[in-house]
Amino acid sequence: MQVTFLGTGTSQGIPVIGSKHPVCLSENTKDKRLRVSVLIEWEGRNILIDCGPDFRSQMLTNKVEKLDAILFTHEHNDHTAGLDDIRPFFFRQGDIPIYAHKRVVESLQKRFEYIMSKDNKYPGAPSVAVNVIENKPFLFKKLPIIPVNAMHNRLQVFGFRLNDFAYLTDVKTIEPEETEKLKGVTVLVINALRQEPHHSHFNLEDALAFIAELNPEQAYITHISHLLGFHEEIQPTLPKNVFLAYDNLKITI
Repeated sequence: MQVTFLGTGTSQGIPVIGSKHPVCLSENTKDKRLRVSVLIEWEGRNILIDCGPDFRSQMLTNKVEKLDAILFTHEHNDHTAGLDDIRPFFFRQGDIPIYAHKRVVESLQKRFEYIMSKDNKYPGAPSVAVNVIENKPFLFKKLPIIPVNAMHNRLQVFGFRLNDFAYLTDVKTIEPEETEKLKGVTVLVINALRQEPHHSHFNLEDALAFIAELNPEQAYITHISHLLGFHEEIQPTLPKNVFLAYDNLKITI
């Protein structure tokens, strides 16, 4: 299994438009972050987690030629706004399977009515094959996928475990029974927005405590804002098994 971090930034990305913050002015490519998403390559199939507004450029940068499924964590714009740009894949492959909570599907049906409608689909729009998922394991082809329920302030979100890899973003709280699903993962990806506490996201302290509880071989931090700090300054302060993810980083599991 190969994982590509397509984007590792928060909802505004880095640099933030018009910001004079030092991190936004950094020339280090590891400080430039598109909206958060990962691509998982497994047995010749490409599985995307979240499809945000930078989806098109992420696909072009990484020369992705096919898309077999999209898993959605939740309905916020930075995780869903790129859905229309699946068109080239649809034209070559047909309907693209998507997997999401019922509430997220309903949100997509409102926002992308011209794509999702059976009766009023716009000519030339892509089509999707909708799979409503609950908080229980399901199969994509022969790959078992375990949803992990968490809260993003008051909004339910799904993380996902795929074999020994787990991906959670936009998490603020998670119940012990859900954390149990993550025991034994080799690689954990978790969000850490900034240094200071936040009402709907882990900050760095929260993320490091969560990582220490699970003790994976490797952990990667994502959904990072400019307020976390410079990549080259924060990375040396982290435990030896914890890494700041950055755009286009590839790892093999």
